[in-house]
Amino acid sequence: MNIPNLLSIFRILLVPVFALTYFDGGEYSGLRAALVYAAAAITDVLDGYVARKYNLTSALGRVLDPLGDKLMAFTVLVCITVDGLIPIWAVVVFFTKECLMGVGALLLYKKIEDTPPSNVFGKTSTVVFFAVCVILIVGKGFIQPFWADMMIFGAIFIMLLAFASYLAKFLSIQQNTKGSVQRKDDGDGE
Repeated sequence: MNIPNLLSIFRILLVPVFALTYFDGGEYSGLRAALVYAAAAITDVLDGYVARKYNLTSALGRVLDPLGDKLMAFTVLVCITVDGLIPIWAVVVFFTKECLMGVGALLLYKKIEDTPPSNVFGKTSTVVFFAVCVILIVGKGFIQPFWADMMIFGAIFIMLLAFASYLAKFLSIQQNTKGSVQRKDDGDGE
């Protein structure tokens, strides 16, 4: 077990801590929940940095890192939806997109035994999503519903742009591996 994987496990353990903190009803529960979310985001940045810098990437890390990210993001969305800060369609869109990306990653892993790294669209989407959620959590009770909807709509729009980018990469890899398998099969028959 290496340090990046331990950081990912710590991030996964922060998921229930976030939910309990968010709904504890204390005077500064929103701020404390945002700090838990920020701690999770910091571990996400750190685990990737340490894994790349010290060549500590692993198959387990390629599962734990996105699992921790998605569990935290989904939990945050569910909590702020249950609290009435954003509409339920945001959770449905997020969950559907993540399921599709998970299936795509699994298919690619089976085909090429790897998954493509995140790109600028994915990273931008993550930062925007984090910022919007923190603003909604900390500003609970102060932000008008219209502005909350506009912020989450903007974050979801950027997330869907990132999804389109990953879908294009997925289709490109599928096409390239299909062509190389066909060429290999054509060569074997001669």
